[in-house]
Amino acid sequence: MNRDSKPRDAAVVLLSGGLDSATVLAWARKQGWRCHTLSVHYGQRHGAELQAAQRLSASLGAVMHRVMRIDLEQLGGSALLDASIAVPETPGEGIPVTYVPARNTLLLSLALAWAEVIQAPHIAIGVNAVDYSGYPDCRPEFIAAFEHMAQLATKCGVEGVPLRIHTPLISLSKAQIIRMGLDLGVDYAGTVSCYQADDQGAACGVCDACRLRRAGFEQSGVADPTRYQLRSGYR
Repeated sequence: MNRDSKPRDAAVVLLSGGLDSATVLAWARKQGWRCHTLSVHYGQRHGAELQAAQRLSASLGAVMHRVMRIDLEQLGGSALLDASIAVPETPGEGIPVTYVPARNTLLLSLALAWAEVIQAPHIAIGVNAVDYSGYPDCRPEFIAAFEHMAQLATKCGVEGVPLRIHTPLISLSKAQIIRMGLDLGVDYAGTVSCYQADDQGAACGVCDACRLRRAGFEQSGVADPTRYQLRSGYR
């Protein structure tokens, strides 16, 4: 395929299997883009999200889904990678131990590489700077810096073909994200957001991700379709 026939409607969508990334995929499809979804198995303890991502990719109309592997478990440094670090069940101060060092930098780098290979001018990611856990790689400044780097570090950027990183959820509350997704036809019962979901994808109900998700459904006035583990006391 030459540059003149480049598919301007192609996009790489980072898809974790959670609420936010499912909404972003539905949004990207609404733009009319041919979506190639990318999930990354990086050693996270909540692997049920990867199964959810595969199902969501198919149900929301992606043209291709890939799972890539990188072994961040060897580095540790996060409760999502190291079983000896407990996932917090009460809100704390500062950046929580569920932060995975450089995760979004790595995920976006993989998405960028695939976008170059398939000549896709769009990358979409579900980062959010409102209802989030204080992760530094979810901020607009980070996304702008990465997009600038992408223009300098890629063949397409050097040849003057801009590549955009889209963050449609970055300034929305969780309730606003849920309402957007419902308008776009997302079935949130099929998403897994919990940091310590069991093998069937049932949520713990007490981690930070569960608290934010549950509050979003409450504030949006929509029934929460999440399947909770019995120990959580919610189902």
